[in-house]
Amino acid sequence: MGLTARIRTRDGWAVSHAVVTVTDMTGTQVLRAEADTEGTVRDTTALAPGAYTVIVTAVGYAPAASSAIVTASGRAEVGTVTLARQGGTELPPPGPWTIDPAHSSVAAVAQHLGISSVHGRFTDFAGTVEIAPDDVTKSRVEAVIRAASIDTGNGMRDTHLRSADFLDTERFPEITYRSTGVTEAGPDRWTVHGELGLHGVVRAVDLDLSYLGTGADPWGGTRAAFRATTELRREDFAMNYNQVLQAGIAAIGTTLRVELDIQAVQGESLPAA
Repeated sequence: MGLTARIRTRDGWAVSHAVVTVTDMTGTQVLRAEADTEGTVRDTTALAPGAYTVIVTAVGYAPAASSAIVTASGRAEVGTVTLARQGGTELPPPGPWTIDPAHSSVAAVAQHLGISSVHGRFTDFAGTVEIAPDDVTKSRVEAVIRAASIDTGNGMRDTHLRSADFLDTERFPEITYRSTGVTEAGPDRWTVHGELGLHGVVRAVDLDLSYLGTGADPWGGTRAAFRATTELRREDFAMNYNQVLQAGIAAIGTTLRVELDIQAVQGESLPAA
């Protein structure tokens, strides 16, 4: 006898802080139970046969209501109840996540000679994501990139990019990003507001973020995937070097498109290799 239910997110993760309330047809509360760490509700309270309304609530999620019929056995099996993030959006389960550089990329694209693109990436970086439990808009992101790790596939060009004409990596060895807020931009889409420290200059930079989902990995961990993009103007960060060709075309474009493909592992640190 009693009530059983499983409370999950859209990705199938347990909502351990969910509360199930059962009311009869008059609206009177007859049962209230909390989910365990597995997101499961098991309550042995005997219920009289009849129709009931089951309401599931959890901080940060939109409430869900359904009907349940209690049989002569006094048992109500609600099954799996899926909760959506408040506003219909999703992010990974709350708590700390650590960016995995081995399965992530930080890339930038610049125009070259006005007719093609130069693709580069940074190979040395680290970062953390903190998903807030009660208000996902208070989630935080921090990242540090070693400027000297720039790699465009051309050694001479990379040396020039590390010089004082561009990144000046001896004076400014780190590129930093610290978020200041997060706002919803649509289902599974977010705008991350933050401050980028580059070449000794700190400016506000927004990231257009897509959350791609969460799942188990082959090493026993849990991973979340994100993709983020933004555009930067070099002159905003005091990188004004350029070479103008005879035709009046700049050798290197002044706008950089930044593309981030991120995998983050649940927890405050990466598992041992």
